Amino acid sequence: MRFNGRVPLAPTYRICVICSGNICRSPMGEVILTSMLRSAGFGDRVVVDSAGTGGWHEGHPADPRTVHTLKAHGYDGTHHRAREFRAEWFSDRDLILAADQGHVRDLRRWAPDAAAAAKVRLLREFDPTSMDAGTLEVDDPYFGDGDDFDRCLSVVERACRGLVDDIPSRLAERSEPATSPG
Repeated sequence: MRFNGRVPLAPTYRICVICSGNICRSPMGEVILTSMLRSAGFGDRVVVDSAGTGGWHEGHPADPRTVHTLKAHGYDGTHHRAREFRAEWFSDRDLILAADQGHVRDLRRWAPDAAAAAKVRLLREFDPTSMDAGTLEVDDPYFGDGDDFDRCLSVVERACRGLVDDIPSRLAERSEPATSPG
């Protein structure tokens, strides 16, 4: 922990949102989750980024339909640049949120150990309605139209709300001192 002269500062909790090319679903997740965390007062304790399992779009902005959909719902996705997930990122991410099961399989295969693999979860696992219905994947809107992007945003927003509700317990777990054998 760092020390500011008065009280220890808790380390930053890091989340990475993953989809295939990092131009549709994961930028939505990154932008929406970042906005919600700031609104909830966690902006200084939680950092969100995103990446794709493939590098096809590396360096490119988010899909224009993603940017348009985000803007229509009050979010700014104009600063996003696509990048590919790197296995070394497991060491400095606390939670890795995948859009679908294919991403989960890839990420867990790339994980250096079981602890890293355990960081990988489906984004929709944080939406109780999705959990109850068993619909845990975020459909890829890439080959769809504006309605598909609107549906994707709605699904991602619900999951992000659930994760924001879960953040206090995640931060509390990180700040609890390790018990020593006694």
